[in-house]
Amino acid sequence: MVRVKICCISSPDEARMAISMGASALGLVGPMPSGPGVITDEQIATIARIVPPPIATFLLTSETDADRIIAHQKRVHTNTVQIVDELQTGEYDQIRAALPGIWLVQVIHVIDQKSVEEALRIAPHVDALLLDSGNPNLTVKELGGTGRVHDWALSRQIRDRSNVPVFLAGGLRPDNVRQAIDAVQPFGLDLCSGVRTNGHLDPAKLEAFMAAVNL
Repeated sequence: MVRVKICCISSPDEARMAISMGASALGLVGPMPSGPGVITDEQIATIARIVPPPIATFLLTSETDADRIIAHQKRVHTNTVQIVDELQTGEYDQIRAALPGIWLVQVIHVIDQKSVEEALRIAPHVDALLLDSGNPNLTVKELGGTGRVHDWALSRQIRDRSNVPVFLAGGLRPDNVRQAIDAVQPFGLDLCSGVRTNGHLDPAKLEAFMAAVNL
């Protein structure tokens, strides 16, 4: 069974809707240089508090310093931290020691063969990888939420060689998700814009997506 993570959750009502339709995880977006779904730390904490186990609550943090990532999680109390940019200072082991029992997920922005090498270097230090479209090298960093599909052949290379589970993100919709699953065979899927209308979670689109996943 492929797990589904619904990202850009903005309210307890959206959280409940996603869970009721079969989501295994929810993405809660902290401050970002670009992209949709940003909410305050107070909102993230409120939503995380009402989500029942075993649903995973992912804090999407753009912090690149281990101490600041630790501080961010301690403000919001999610059970998972999704690091959307490259860790610049500190170590994954430092984050693990400070946040026992919290899962660590590193986003890899799949651009070229170097992205595959980056993923395989990082995989032993985290609990999962999330393969997304984006470009952290731009002047205004793209750290996800682009709605674009990337080269799934590169993601499949990572999936085949990674020693941790892989989530696939980037431009997933009801009409392409089966192709994505067949191409990459990921542990999980992650999406935001593909199940939204005017920025709001759309129950009809979400139902169609989940039906396509479960064909």
